[in-house]
Amino acid sequence: MTPADLSLTVAHAVRRAVGDGDLAVRELPGRLTVERPRPGGLGDWATNAALQLARPSGLPPREVAEVLRRRLLDVPGIARVDITGPGFLNLTLRPDARAGAGRLLVERVRREGMRYGYGDALAGLPEDRVHFRVAEGAGPRVRALTAAVAALLRSQGAPARVDEGGGDGQRGGAGDLGHGDGPRLASPGGSPGTPGGSPGTHGTSPGSPGTHGASRGARSRASRGAHPGLRLHARPPHYDLAALPSDVRQWALLRPAPHDRVLDAAPLLRQTESGNGLFTVQYAHARSAALLRNAADLGFSAAYEDGPHDAHPGAAELLAALGDHPAVLLAAARQHAPDRLARHLEVLADAFLGFQHTVLPLGDEKPSAAHRSRLALAEAAGTVLAGGLSLLGVSAPTRL
Repeated sequence: MTPADLSLTVAHAVRRAVGDGDLAVRELPGRLTVERPRPGGLGDWATNAALQLARPSGLPPREVAEVLRRRLLDVPGIARVDITGPGFLNLTLRPDARAGAGRLLVERVRREGMRYGYGDALAGLPEDRVHFRVAEGAGPRVRALTAAVAALLRSQGAPARVDEGGGDGQRGGAGDLGHGDGPRLASPGGSPGTPGGSPGTHGTSPGSPGTHGASRGARSRASRGAHPGLRLHARPPHYDLAALPSDVRQWALLRPAPHDRVLDAAPLLRQTESGNGLFTVQYAHARSAALLRNAADLGFSAAYEDGPHDAHPGAAELLAALGDHPAVLLAAARQHAPDRLARHLEVLADAFLGFQHTVLPLGDEKPSAAHRSRLALAEAAGTVLAGGLSLLGVSAPTRL
């Protein structure tokens, strides 16, 4: 069962509860999300559907959760449903459902290629909310962040575009990017970090060390919600950005959250997995390409089949990271946060590098269905890494 399948399953359970008269809800939420539990959480997936339905139904969230829990336990493929916290539903899948999800996920990645995770969730955003005007003289971080945010928004269907030299950046429209006194990146639908939430600023407050304080008028507009904005760390790095290779420069600018300082260049120039997220991600992509080449030399190709190989801990971790990718892209686009995508690519790369040693036959071992399936999973990982790097403006080398 994929996250999309589970989302539909939860929606069906809600409709059944409404139809049976257990929930008095006139209008169902437009989107019922299913996501990975937080670290230390229960189950394979979790949903906050009960919290979304509590107010319209007039019931406490945990009571709504119990109504939905009874119906979700009837679904084939779901082994267990736990209620945690204020009313979260945590779903544990049966082993056969996990295996089927792996095959469907890999097939989807192979079908969609580098566009895996793209969608149309933000297609309805007004153009003036995703039209960014980069002020003349804006620094490299503003430009890199603008390009990455626009790419993320377009990946989710938003009609984002970027114009260069759009005035002084101080008193433009909701999509302006400024420089100098209080650079901001406005967020569609709410404050960065809280999509759809109340307006505000993200990160360091005006006037804090390392930033230029916003004008009183700018702070007043932000507090009224006219320009919910993203604060950028304004202190320049202590090295020459222009002297860096383009991939290193992009990663140094985009990997930290916008309110954090640009990364130091020295660790990014060392080809090591320790402390260099850029190298780890690019190396993982190169290893995926190498496995495909080596498999071709051994006379077999990728073909995912359900089987006991799904139970391999490394495969389960890698499948989980691949399954999280669409939700990460959407969250990064909504929150104007390319750093979220960069961090996810590091997680995906680490999971792949821990799994890669199981892909090829060892010694006199003959290629089997398990090897073909693991190769398909490795290929999918490489595809998703390449797609994520492309959105950040970073190359995906096939050899390192």
